[in-house]
Formats: sequence, structure tokens, C-alpha cells
Amino acid sequence: MSRANLFAFLLLFLLLGLWEAGCRIFAVPLFILPPPSIIVSTAVLKAPLILPHAFTTGLEILCGIALALAVAIPLAMAMFSCSWLEKALSPFLVASQAIPVFALAPLLVVWLGYGIASKILMASIIIFFPITVSLLEGFKSCDREYRVLFHLMGAGFWQTMRLLYWPWALPHFFAGLRVGVTVATIGAVIGEWVGAQRGLGYLMIQANARLKVDLVFAVILWLSVMGLLLWFAVGWLEKRSIRHRGGQLAFNTV
Repeated sequence: MSRANLFAFLLLFLLLGLWEAGCRIFAVPLFILPPPSIIVSTAVLKAPLILPHAFTTGLEILCGIALALAVAIPLAMAMFSCSWLEKALSPFLVASQAIPVFALAPLLVVWLGYGIASKILMASIIIFFPITVSLLEGFKSCDREYRVLFHLMGAGFWQTMRLLYWPWALPHFFAGLRVGVTVATIGAVIGEWVGAQRGLGYLMIQANARLKVDLVFAVILWLSVMGLLLWFAVGWLEKRSIRHRGGQLAFNTV
């Protein structure tokens, strides 16, 4: 284990220890702030209740990521190939993120119903912006000398995109994807808060109404674990997709 990881674990255990001790010493009521030990116990013991809702939320998140990728990748490529399109669409991209998600969620529920469709769209709206912007910046950051070289070799736009721009932009793409997957739970849960019949957000609302704060924190713990799993999954994909040789990006020309 690296020194940075060891420090992170020690800091986490210190904070949890202070939290546990504070709740015990000051006898904080469970309906106000349960200690970490009870939260973890609830997360494990209530797993049969939580798992079906976690599956629904996980499905919404994964479908939202897939929809965001299906929109973000072609959009970034189109904006890169046409500068006028980038100038025309940039204000709309910024506006899509300036609108509070709580304002969009009720409308999506009205339009798409209480099923998972509104939650998928909500998650994708939050995710696609960082992916689009990061991928576009990755295309733009390509070294001009490589661009000239491919042009002199007679490579067309799509061939250059496949062999140069896309491999070059992969680090930026995965950086945006990391940001996207970490906030994906926000869109799904907010959609479930507004109107749903299943999901971790729905379970949180029900538990909060019954003052089962330990269950609310247990659901938050499950959401945190899901976010971490998505983060590490993207990191694993990044390592598998990007190869570095001597500090230089190795383009796969096969």
C-alpha cells in the first residue's frame, strides 16, 4: 500500500472514530445522527431490503451513462469537425448545466412518467456535459505537428480521427467520464425523490418520513459504494485502453 493510500485510510478511520465517539459520549439520539457502527450494521442487516432498490438505481445509472456516451461522443466529434457548430451549441451546453436539476426532475416525471425512463434521462443530462467538454478539449489539444504529418500522408478526417485524434483524446475522455460517473447517482436519486416507485432515492424518502435515519445513512453508504465501484471501473478501463511507452502515447494503428 502506498503512503498516500495509507494516509487516506488513517484519515478515514480517524474521522469515523471521532464520529462514533461523539455520538456515544454525547448520547446523540439515533433519529438525529446514528454512529457509524449502527449505520454499517443497518446497511448489512437491511441488505435484502436495499438490494432490489440498489439494482433499480444501478440500472438507471448504467443506462444514463450509456445514453450520455451515445450523445456526447458524436456531439464532441461533430463540434470538433465544424467550428461553427461548436460556437452555435456551446451556449446551449452551458445552459443545460446552469438549469438546476431539481427544476428539471418534476418536468421529466410529468413527461416520461414514474418509471425509470425519467431517471435515466436525468442521469444522462448530468453526465454528458463533462464527457462532451473533456473529449472536445482532448481533440483540440492534439499536437499540430502530428496533424500536419497525417495531412501530408493523405489521411482523411475520419482516418485521422481514428488513428490520431481519438487515441490522443483518450486521457481527456476518461477524465470527463470519471467526473460523469461520480455525479451519475445525483441525477438518478433526484429523479427518484421527485417521483418513483422503486430505487434508493425512493427508499431514502420513505425511511426519512419514518425517522429511520440509520436506514437513510445506510442507503447513502450503498450509493457511495456504487459511486466508488464506477470510479474504479473507469480507471480499470482507462488503464486497458491507454498504453504509454517512454512517456509518449502509443497510437494503435492496427
